[in-house]
Order: sequence, then C-alpha cells, then structure tokens
Amino acid sequence: MARGYWVVRVDIHDAEAYKAYVAANGPALARFGGRFLVRAGRSEVVEGSARQRNVVLEFPSYDAAVACWHSPEYQAVLKLRTVASTADLVIFEGYEGAQPA
Repeated sequence: MARGYWVVRVDIHDAEAYKAYVAANGPALARFGGRFLVRAGRSEVVEGSARQRNVVLEFPSYDAAVACWHSPEYQAVLKLRTVASTADLVIFEGYEGAQPA
C-alpha cells in the first residue's frame, strides 16, 4: 500500500501564535501515524515561488493522511494555525513504481 504525504507551504504572520499550533499538533498527527520528513530547515528556491516554511509529513497510507486532516482532533488544532499563518496543504499518494535506472 502506498504511503500518504502532506506537503505544506506556510507563511507565518504571527510567530507567537504559530508556536501554539506547533506545540498542539503532535497528538492528532501521531494518532494517524504521521511523521515529519521535512519540518522547516534550509531550502533553496530553484524554480517558481516559495513560502517561508515548508513541511512534509509521511503517513502509513493515503487514506490515513486524508483521515488525519478531516479528523476532529486536527480540525481543532488547525484553527491555531489559520489565525497565525497562510498555507497551502496538498495531500498526495506515494509512488511505488519503477525508478530511474
């Protein structure tokens, strides 16, 4: 079964309020098996545009990734993020096919 991913790009306009979201999102993400692959850190825009902060979360499946976002637990925490930032969040299904040789 292919894994699921959240790819999140965020511009933070209230850093103090955003800290509350960061502190509170763990239980909802963990309930669905989410784990951070990218959580801010260095980045370089080589094409297109970017936001201030980039995050990639991996889930055991696409269905788990979607269920997490729609869960009451995450929706409650999401309110903390939306008052402090503007974001793009896309949920993807992982790819398990052939790779370049």
